[in-house]
Parts: sequence; C-alpha cells; structure tokens
Amino acid sequence: MVKVSIVSIVLAASAMEASAFAPAKVSFSHKITQLEAKNGDATENVGKMFAVAALSLSMFMGPSPAFADGQTKTFKLPPIDATDKNRCQFSDSKIGQANAARDKLYDLRQCVLTGKDASGFDLSGVIMEKTDVSNTKFVESQFSKAYLRNSKFDGADFSNGIIDRASFGGSSLKGTVFNNAVLTGTSFVDADVENADFTDAYIGDFDIKNLCKNPTLKGENPATGADTRLSAGCRD
Repeated sequence: MVKVSIVSIVLAASAMEASAFAPAKVSFSHKITQLEAKNGDATENVGKMFAVAALSLSMFMGPSPAFADGQTKTFKLPPIDATDKNRCQFSDSKIGQANAARDKLYDLRQCVLTGKDASGFDLSGVIMEKTDVSNTKFVESQFSKAYLRNSKFDGADFSNGIIDRASFGGSSLKGTVFNNAVLTGTSFVDADVENADFTDAYIGDFDIKNLCKNPTLKGENPATGADTRLSAGCRD
C-alpha cells in the first residue's frame, strides 16, 4: 500500500495567482512516502494519488485573472477583436470571482455606452480604454481587477459599488459619484476627479494619500452638492 500526502499540492494550487495577461504558470511538488508495496498495489495507488491531485487542482484553477492590481503602471493589451459585433454591451459575470475570472476577454475598448444602466452587474475584469460611459449607472456594481484607463466616466454613478484593484489612470471622472462605495487598491493617477463625490466611500490609507495628491480633487458635485476634497477625507 502506498500512503500519499497531497496537502502540499492543494496548498500550492490554492496559492497560485496569474500574472496580468499572461498564461498561468503552475508549479507544485509532492512527496510520496512508500511505506509498503506488495501484490501490485503500488502502481494502482500511485494512479489514484494523481487522480485526486488533479481533482484538487481543478477546485482552485479557473480562467486566468485579467489583471494584477490597480497600481500596476503598464499593461500589454491584446488587439481588439473587430469581428465581435456584440462586443460593446454590458455583460454580467456569471462566474462571480474576485480574481475577475471569465470564460472570455471582456473588452469594451472604444465603445460608447453613455446613459446606460449597469446597476448590480459584476463587471470584473473589464477592459475600458477610450470608452465613453458618461452618465451611466453602476450602482451596486462590482469592478475587480478592471482596466478603466483613458476613458470618460463623467457623471457616472458608482454608489454602493465595489471597485477593487482597478485603475482609472488618465480617465475623466468629472462629477462622478462614489457615495458609500468601496475603493480598495484603486488608482486615480492622472485622472480628472473634479466635482466627484466620495462621501462615505471606503478608501484605504495608501489610496487616500495618493488620491489627495491629485490636483483635480476639487470643486462641488453638481448632483449631490458635496465638496469634492472634503468628501474624500483629505486632511489638508
């Protein structure tokens, strides 16, 4: 009989995290301790061990996460699939994983989706660049590991939403509302946040320091009347 421990395999699999837009690299090791082998049981039990290991890996592995985090400065984006005629529409993730796993690339680059209502959608892993979603409702929507750069979010409403490890770098967020939203690991570097409202938003200490350095953090939100800088909790 062969006694096998696959704990190390399961732990290694559960700890894996894919790089941004790179195939997942799986690396693990196991140790087989042969206590006793007779009557041909060794070969059979080793085969069973690999079957269990494969099952354990399948529990933790899924489609590769789209992005590493909101603070990453550069990404290598794939080309836009011009053959996909249904590409420019909001799609709620059916997988619902914090790592932004999807069965296909969620690409909204260069799309015009102004004035739409995507409230409650899980839009994790979405890619937006030169995208116009002005005055769109994202109330209670989730953005995890989302690429939201160089796009137009003017007047959009992210109230009660979760924006985790996303990047708004270079985007226009004039008059955007983040009331009671969770903003963790999210970057606003080079973004225009004039007249935005961050009232009661949860922003991490590191993120709030960076946000308060943004020279456009000023003005008053036209919809809520909130003072932009005060709403973000800046102390200076």
